[in-house]
Amino acid sequence: MISFTYRCTDCGRQYSREQVRYLCPECGKAYHPGIPLTGVLEVVFDYAAIRGAFDPSRPDWNLFCAVEPEFHPPLAVGRTPLAPVDRLGAELGLDRLWVKNDGLNPSGSLKDRASFLVVAEARRLGIDLIVAASTGNAASALAAVCASAGLQALIFVPQNAPKAKLVQMLLCGATVIPVKGTYDDAFRLSLEYTDKRGGLNRNTAYHPLTLEGKKTAGLEIWAQLGYQVPDAICVSVGDGVILGGVYKAFVDLKRAGLIDRLPQLIGVQAETSDAIHRYVQTGVYSDAVHPTTRADSISVTCPSNAHGARRAILESEGRTITVSDEEIFTAQSRLTSRTGIFTEPAGAAALAGLVKLQAGPDALPQDAKVVVLATGHGLKDIDGPLGRLRIPEAVEPRLEALRP
Repeated sequence: MISFTYRCTDCGRQYSREQVRYLCPECGKAYHPGIPLTGVLEVVFDYAAIRGAFDPSRPDWNLFCAVEPEFHPPLAVGRTPLAPVDRLGAELGLDRLWVKNDGLNPSGSLKDRASFLVVAEARRLGIDLIVAASTGNAASALAAVCASAGLQALIFVPQNAPKAKLVQMLLCGATVIPVKGTYDDAFRLSLEYTDKRGGLNRNTAYHPLTLEGKKTAGLEIWAQLGYQVPDAICVSVGDGVILGGVYKAFVDLKRAGLIDRLPQLIGVQAETSDAIHRYVQTGVYSDAVHPTTRADSISVTCPSNAHGARRAILESEGRTITVSDEEIFTAQSRLTSRTGIFTEPAGAAALAGLVKLQAGPDALPQDAKVVVLATGHGLKDIDGPLGRLRIPEAVEPRLEALRP
């Protein structure tokens, strides 16, 4: 494993891994629940050492990992397929379009990647309780990885979390506490819990290894494209940590001298959960007024990684787009019917953004290499699409009962 330090993304102070656990001790003083995180820490590796040791013919991904392999949980996370979707690409005027299907992770979402690394860190530290707030996917991921490692998960969820995700958490043995309120209320309560009662807090961006875990999706995209940088990656955005993780993957590769440019990151938000989009457009942060999107995984009033997400968009020369719930569900249906990939509404938002982009004056060129990140399996949340479908009525078991 390559040595690393933590660096504050606000003030630039550096710390050893044993000096800090969550936010920068200085800049984090300004943080309180209800505002985007300040003092978020990033892992800074010995990039010269990575450059000298990395061999694409026999890639050692532990060179980019901040927790030693001996602490990794025994659950096979990551290495999800990158599927070429030529038929869908042709409809959108793109010759080279892929979907990264992260719904095929063990618990059904990309967030297994973050939970995997935080659980690894808990094992290194000898902590057996991990606490998180989640709308569902992060909680399901944490419950699954903790189950594999024999650790305890304590999860705060909004009271309207999808039942399929609650079933996952409970079957994995997690302690689940529904909260009368929003994701932001659950986030605040989870921070109070670990501050007063202990445990390791897994909340996204608050714990720096969540970004490191999610970056593995970006590293895989690079490798699966034959160690080439895509021109654009479309990412659904809620709290901004998946976007920040994908950005960190390519930043690490560039710092190590393995690539010479970043992909353009296209962040897609629901119209009613648009705090990061407006922050990118205006340079002034304000909360989403009333996030009512049916894409629950990206429904956030105050995105925890708003500052980092804006930085990722600007430094990658990317852009943000907002889409309606109707556009999200239409994209979900289109993706499934054209490719067989069934992603939940939050994952389909990324495709909805690409559809909208390609219909406008700033469409990506036909020869652009474009990746859509599908972040969660469609079976995670079937209520939305179910309301748009008509289940056929049963017929008598006779051929004559069928319409010609």
